[in-house]
Amino acid sequence: MEIDRVDGRTPNQLRPLACSRSVLNRAHGSASWTQGDTKVLAAVYGPKAGTKKNENPEKACIEVIWKPKTGQSGKLEREYEMILKRTLQSICILTLNPNTTTSVIVQVVNDDGALLPCAINAACAALVDAGTPLKHLAVAICCCLAESGYVILDPSKLEEQKMKAFAYLVFPNSLTILQEGGSQVGGEPMEHGIITSVTQGAMSVDDYLRCLERGRAATAKMSAFLQKSLQPLLSDD
Repeated sequence: MEIDRVDGRTPNQLRPLACSRSVLNRAHGSASWTQGDTKVLAAVYGPKAGTKKNENPEKACIEVIWKPKTGQSGKLEREYEMILKRTLQSICILTLNPNTTTSVIVQVVNDDGALLPCAINAACAALVDAGTPLKHLAVAICCCLAESGYVILDPSKLEEQKMKAFAYLVFPNSLTILQEGGSQVGGEPMEHGIITSVTQGAMSVDDYLRCLERGRAATAKMSAFLQKSLQPLLSDD
């Protein structure tokens, strides 16, 4: 028996995706990412000379600031900042601009579920828009585990409230990214790679592996969408 979803989607079906770049004039790079009714704006400033706090003679520093739709940032927003920072540090080539800081500002426009993956996708698109050197692109997805044991992808806010566990997964883009001069970066196979994995709630190892399998399969579509959305930039850089 398949689990019934409020919006009529199948368990593996993603909400409609939309991505726009260069949406903010004063930022060095920017992008908006929409999944269903969840929308996030991301802006990139820098690289700029590193402050004493962030100085590193060998590597660049990535700074992430999360701005909620309303109110002040709390514990959850701080956690999201840390996850996003670690994810972006792992995909950026930090040795090319040592002793600099690149700031990534994430603004939540609307939260209707899977907010963190949406923000990661927006930030990745904004980094490409800014011309930040990357090892590869990244795509993020949320997998949820229902009480009945079913796994669903890309939940809405209403669905999130009914789930017993979540897995936020970030995979390297399964398609090749070309950087300056058309040289291939990270030419090794990435089909089985994973960049970030964060779980919430009680989940068995078997359930987690099912989430991993479903998530990886679904991100092939997201990789193709991201590549298509950013193709002019990836070709010109």
